[in-house]
Amino acid sequence: MAGDAAAAEAPPPRLRLAVADYLTLGNALCGFMAVWQLAAAQSAQLAAGGSGPMDRGAVAAAVALLLVAAGCDLFDGRVARRLGGSGMGAELDNLADVISFGFAPAFFVVAWGTLSGDGGAVPVAAAAAVLLAVVVRLARFSCQSPGCHSFTGLPSPFGAMAVITIVLLDPPALVGSAAVLGVAWLMVSRIEYPKPRGRLAYAVLVWIVGGVACLAAWAMDAPSGNALLYSGSSLVLVLLAAVPVYLLTVRRHDRAAARAAVPPRTAE
Repeated sequence: MAGDAAAAEAPPPRLRLAVADYLTLGNALCGFMAVWQLAAAQSAQLAAGGSGPMDRGAVAAAVALLLVAAGCDLFDGRVARRLGGSGMGAELDNLADVISFGFAPAFFVVAWGTLSGDGGAVPVAAAAAVLLAVVVRLARFSCQSPGCHSFTGLPSPFGAMAVITIVLLDPPALVGSAAVLGVAWLMVSRIEYPKPRGRLAYAVLVWIVGGVACLAAWAMDAPSGNALLYSGSSLVLVLLAAVPVYLLTVRRHDRAAARAAVPPRTAE
């Protein structure tokens, strides 16, 4: 009865937008603008009878917008913890992430598959898998306890970055689609990715900024473009592979330390 009374006296959640919510809405807006950039460039390229790689200017704008979206996604939680959030914050965050890290990278794959013209419906299927994987991943994250120190499955911003990296490398359609499907599987897998904290957080941030900077410089047609493309892609993909390996190594070390701490049994 006391619990029912306390629940009845609890104030209703705040349904007005807080400062952090505007950052979350900025995340969603950047994802939408990235899709618009790609759609406009794709339509113009197809109208001109063109095919092949996507327009670099549109790709540069889309990558920059998604980088801003990731920044908004990174800071909205911190702003909410410092200044206070609203009752809509978590729901807004998931909806915005579906747009920026689900639909936008999926549209990257569709635009790439359409312009390459040699994959048929396979790139569209891979794009649909990415979108559905992000929806499932975010729904599962909402059901997890907030005290967890790791993510179950590849976080959607990292997954979006990996998908875009694969598209920018412009592999054969079937090879690229298979790689995109692999990223979609990682997002819904049971592989645990540690939440970056302390020095690891700064190392991951520097690594991501370096990789994205190389990709953005390539998209803006900077000198030594191919070297920048492969360097940025390597940084992104190595990070995605290294994080679970790092976690497995730490766990193996902890188990070995725990076994070493147990005193040996002696004969009676």
